[in-house]
Amino acid sequence: MVNEVHKDILTRLKSIPGIGKKTSLMLVVLTDGFDRFKSGSELCSYAGLTPIIRQSGSSVNGRARISKIGNQKLRNLLFMCSFNACKYNKGCKAIYDRIVAKGKRKKLALIAVCNKLLKQAFAIAKSGLIYDDTYISTLVKN
Repeated sequence: MVNEVHKDILTRLKSIPGIGKKTSLMLVVLTDGFDRFKSGSELCSYAGLTPIIRQSGSSVNGRARISKIGNQKLRNLLFMCSFNACKYNKGCKAIYDRIVAKGKRKKLALIAVCNKLLKQAFAIAKSGLIYDDTYISTLVKN
């Protein structure tokens, strides 16, 4: 049923290096064809990949962690996809290398890659285009 209704979105999602058949299908099913969300940030929050800062006054400064309040199955699938994305997806590889070069932990870099993959999937689903690693956004923030 999902294959017939969202066949176009599934094909475009599978064009992203790092996202396979199972992950693209789960993304479409869990997001109702990406109709439930207005932005990529909302989708990352739904997956539980947004950072939570533990801080209270000047005495408590905990390490920032991901919220984990979200869909665990989607988060796990994206984490597995992040390994391949670091090898084959130009944008994800750049983020991973930049974070590791700063001396941060590799797991933190992989979580950032998960965020990037999810935002790429959202953009491709909403735009109607297939993945293009040379694409540069024309939107300029003020």
